[in-house]
Amino acid sequence: MSSSSPNPQVITCKAAVAWGAGEPLVMEEVQVSPPNSMEIRIKVVCTSLCRSDLAAWESHAIFPRIFGHEASGIVESVGEGVTEFKEGDHVLTVFIGECKACRPCTSGKSNICQVLGLERKGLMHSDQKTRFSVKGKPVYHYCAVSSFSEYTVVHSGCAVKVSPHVPLEKVCLLSCGVAAGLGAAWNVANVTKGSTVVIFGLGTVGLSVAQGAKLRGASRIIGVDNNPQKCEKAKAFGFTEVVDPSSYQEPIAQVIKRITDGGADFSFECVGDTDMITTALQSCCDGWGLTVTLGVPKVKPEMSAHYGLFLMGRTLKGSLFGGWKPKSDLPLLVEKYVNKEIQIDDYITHNLPFDDINNAFDLMKEGKCLRCVIHMPR
Repeated sequence: MSSSSPNPQVITCKAAVAWGAGEPLVMEEVQVSPPNSMEIRIKVVCTSLCRSDLAAWESHAIFPRIFGHEASGIVESVGEGVTEFKEGDHVLTVFIGECKACRPCTSGKSNICQVLGLERKGLMHSDQKTRFSVKGKPVYHYCAVSSFSEYTVVHSGCAVKVSPHVPLEKVCLLSCGVAAGLGAAWNVANVTKGSTVVIFGLGTVGLSVAQGAKLRGASRIIGVDNNPQKCEKAKAFGFTEVVDPSSYQEPIAQVIKRITDGGADFSFECVGDTDMITTALQSCCDGWGLTVTLGVPKVKPEMSAHYGLFLMGRTLKGSLFGGWKPKSDLPLLVEKYVNKEIQIDDYITHNLPFDDINNAFDLMKEGKCLRCVIHMPR
């Protein structure tokens, strides 16, 4: 199953392949090509299920496909020109890369790399082809990572080296959800001490925003969710109070404005619902209220809001991966975890073997988990 870097061969391994929207994943023997120039092939150790995997799987996306993007693993082989990695290195995968040379990468203003940005076609950045096949037929990638496979190929710009002493079964959460929430609070919103924060959606991302806001000294952190199970867990992550919209007869934005004396300083939409973006905007205050949207909508990608919300001084910002530049910034987050400055472990509600991956999808659909970490066979 393994190969040496000088002349890596095709690998045959198990992968969970999605053949159609909402259909259970099927364990297939897939062929994984050797890494091309500036690519690495990774033996996946752990991968966790993110809500965006679920949203894409439920939609009429590209199929057949191998989902998964929040992962950790060990470099199995490297392609021509790769000097940053060698066999045996421990890595996190990232769904947006950092080339360090394009205009956004050198601007200091953005983490949206022009070369290795969000990949939507199910292909590799470098040659617009796939590295997976089943019985000679192509299988498409997801976010240029595809970690629901024992082995995967990624561009070397879409991986971050970590210490071999860091637990891969924990830090895999930093390759998407936890990092995205912390960064939304710290980088995108720049939450200030003593401020009031309202967070819509209490999944991993929403709870990570709360952790970030608490560490920044926010005095009041209000969570909004209609799942009672999530509401119970929220206070452990820094929420001072949680409200369930179904408990009120008035619109939830009016409730937030009433209990915050005019609206929150910061609001975060972590649901993936464009109507909720409008609600979040309405829930922050006139003058300086800032709304950050992090969710990925499954339906209705267009949003609408009354111009008066902006005329009165509100701001709406989008956030992808919390504004972090993966290669430059992720090692700092890993270090914070090692130093116990941020928490990751409490987001992990389930640990499942790879063969139980469909169970992970069921748990997330039913709102019964935060993060399911899926462990690959050793």
